Amino acid sequence: MGATNFWDWATMTERIRRAREARNWSQNRLISEIELYAHRHALSIASTASLKVYVSDWENGRRIVSRPYAAILRTVFGMTDAELFGLPSRRESHVVDGYSELVSHIENAHSVGRTVVDTLLQQTEVFRTLDRQMGATQLVDSMTRHLDTLSDALTFAVLPSARMPVAAALAGAATLAAWQALDVGAADRAWRHYELAKYAAREAEQHKYLAHAMGEQAYVLIDAGRADLAVQLVGEALSSSRLSPPRLRAWLLAAQAEMLALNGDVDACKRSLDEAARILPNDDVLRDPDMPSIFLTDAHLVRWRGHALSLVGDGQAVADLHIALEAMDSTFTRAKAGLLCDLAQAGLVRGEYGDAAKHLRNARLLANRTGSVRHLRQIDRITGQLPS
Repeated sequence: MGATNFWDWATMTERIRRAREARNWSQNRLISEIELYAHRHALSIASTASLKVYVSDWENGRRIVSRPYAAILRTVFGMTDAELFGLPSRRESHVVDGYSELVSHIENAHSVGRTVVDTLLQQTEVFRTLDRQMGATQLVDSMTRHLDTLSDALTFAVLPSARMPVAAALAGAATLAAWQALDVGAADRAWRHYELAKYAAREAEQHKYLAHAMGEQAYVLIDAGRADLAVQLVGEALSSSRLSPPRLRAWLLAAQAEMLALNGDVDACKRSLDEAARILPNDDVLRDPDMPSIFLTDAHLVRWRGHALSLVGDGQAVADLHIALEAMDSTFTRAKAGLLCDLAQAGLVRGEYGDAAKHLRNARLLANRTGSVRHLRQIDRITGQLPS
């Protein structure tokens, strides 16, 4: 164990075990995930028998995780070095030693023109598509590098004309990265990314991006059990978005309805859903051209309505959720897992335990595919309420 300075030994062993258990994985399942990742990326790793020894030793403090396996574990779990191993960020902070280096950074940032920004926006869109279909776990390193590139470009850009487009791109990318972090259970990383997104949105003078980041950040509070604060935060987002595109305001109203339901305010929840339906453009456009991060049509809103109503035990929820399930795009893998959880929740409330158990089994299959710790926790919570 000569490399004990590589990371905090006791912290490391505990965090690996916690990461595995958060996903309800056995040690054998973790080994399978390591082997699958290695196969996909043509990496040479130890035999299955040796990996069984490695995993046991890692979790019991008998073996250091070598850097190649650390990279695999980081991607398999969708976690950063800080979260999984207790390490500081792998990104080196810019310590500018003299004017020559400062000027070099400024010149590099100055070279980030409109074409480069467009390329970075396209990269964000690729990550958004991969996240929607495959989940966030395998994107953590790529998203970290992407945010680093945009953050550096903004840090050293000088003139507002150069800073504003980069800031707008960073706001969108940081909001996406935050949602991905929330999905894999990294609440602290999610919160910090949302703060970065809000800062970038203000820098870009884009109130719509600020409102969206605030609306999504409220979900961190929901997961922390503070629905009351979540309602207040999304209310502030709505107040700041009066001139925003109608699709964004409808999204915020639907989010507000969900949080009002969790806070026990059923009447206000229904009013918010009705207002969202009233202002949502009736154009069958999936995404607003000015807000590519917002996916919202009538079908999506029906699904959201069903989700909110299922939280308060409303009988209309099941009908809405079945309509949404029939209309759902097959590429929305993670969203389908959430919808199945909603159907299970509604079945639980109605006493339809067989249907609820079936929906939970299907939801677990999808959540395991995307690595969504958030959905796996929801599945476990509902499963625990079913009669044995």
